[in-house]
Amino acid sequence: MRKFKTTSDIVLDIIIYIVMIFVLLVCLVPFIYMFSISISDPKAIINNQVSLFPIGINMEAYRQIFQYPNFFHAYRNTIFYTVVGTSIALVMTTLFAYPLSKSYLRGQKFAMKLVIISMFFSGGLIPNYLLISSLHLTGTVWAMLIPFAINQFNLIILVNFFKSLPEELEEAALIDGLDYFGILIKVIVPLSTPALATVGLYVAVFFWNDWFNGLIYLSTDQYPVMLFLRNIVNGTTMVGDAAGSADKSTIAISIKSAVIITSTLPIIILYPFLQKYFVKGLTVGSVKG
Repeated sequence: MRKFKTTSDIVLDIIIYIVMIFVLLVCLVPFIYMFSISISDPKAIINNQVSLFPIGINMEAYRQIFQYPNFFHAYRNTIFYTVVGTSIALVMTTLFAYPLSKSYLRGQKFAMKLVIISMFFSGGLIPNYLLISSLHLTGTVWAMLIPFAINQFNLIILVNFFKSLPEELEEAALIDGLDYFGILIKVIVPLSTPALATVGLYVAVFFWNDWFNGLIYLSTDQYPVMLFLRNIVNGTTMVGDAAGSADKSTIAISIKSAVIITSTLPIIILYPFLQKYFVKGLTVGSVKG
């Protein structure tokens, strides 16, 4: 039967929509403003005429960015760190989370306690640097990949998810002759697509936005694009000569905005393709009878 909404239901829906629209604007308006700054005329920027809409289309900032060989090199580095780092993290986290999801495994509770303790307490920056340096990882791309292969929070997410999967699936697979590694690859991983997509997005965003570890462990030619962006924002990277007699500080502001847009847009585009996995049912229809 069709359910009719009461007045309180309608009021609650209106409040929810208002809150959602407000949150959307809070997230969207700054991005639109930076885009407008990046393509606006320098005179309009000087006179503070630019708000949400660009004034006097000027692509000089993007032209100068595309002339930076270091920018594309840093972009390539970031793509490498994100793709390879996310792949390593998913494999390592899955291989660690699956055994920890078995309560009958000897030492499972002790291992989980170590994971939780290490999540809240760490050695700090100096011990981490000394460890990575002693492993001869400094100055190599592995310094950005290996130390962050397993995140405790993501590990706990996968452990709890694996625990929620029906045990009957594994029992049936064991009867069919699969070992536990085969069960993980052929049964658990296909059913865990939503959880793996969520963890993968978290890890990808981390690698894409990470610049501090690159500053500590990497050489200049290995810098990610976010570190390149940080140098531009702090004024430690030359922004080039302004075209004509335009004010160089205004051109610098446009370039900073353009770099922010070009460096954050790919990860923003990626999110909608993975959002459906956040709310998708994981085991619906996996067990019959």
